[in-house]
Amino acid sequence: MPKVEDKIGKPLSPYAVTKHTNELYAEVFGSLYGMELIGLRYFNVFGRRQDPEGVYAAAIPKFIQVFVTGQSPVINGDGTQTRDFTYIDNIIQANQLAATTKNMDAIGQVYNIAFGEETVLIELVETLRDLLAKFDPEIAQLKVCHGPERLGDVRYSLASIDKAKRHLGYKPTHSVWSGLSEAIKWYWESLSVVK
Repeated sequence: MPKVEDKIGKPLSPYAVTKHTNELYAEVFGSLYGMELIGLRYFNVFGRRQDPEGVYAAAIPKFIQVFVTGQSPVINGDGTQTRDFTYIDNIIQANQLAATTKNMDAIGQVYNIAFGEETVLIELVETLRDLLAKFDPEIAQLKVCHGPERLGDVRYSLASIDKAKRHLGYKPTHSVWSGLSEAIKWYWESLSVVK
């Protein structure tokens, strides 16, 4: 920790294997066919227009949807696991920088795209409860439950974003907390319809 691009650990899930495989394909296509490719490794993206029902739906909209429907959220494990949550505006910035870079040293590389800060899961869920309670005070009474740990779940996740800063000029503008403050109204208005 933090995770750096050139140190690949052993993938713990089929999802992780597919991500690594995509990068291998890109490397081969780049070297064989001269394609100018850049890989972006997104870390725990959240923000407006995010579907909590998708196959790879992120934790934040799932937790929000549970709170909005008046249920107690369940955290797998003790809640001390960490993630590097990344607001959508940071992702948009990274995509634009990668698509328009004139830095030839940036081509053929893979970059971690994150905020570069760990967030403890239980603290995140408690903050979501506090933010949503401003819309519906009954949410403040909901307890957080704990379930069994998930197989293949990474315990701690933190990205080094130094390489993206150096090669692409990436400068994330939103921490998890500022991103949540900006997106919470959208989440409330969009997900409370499901009630």
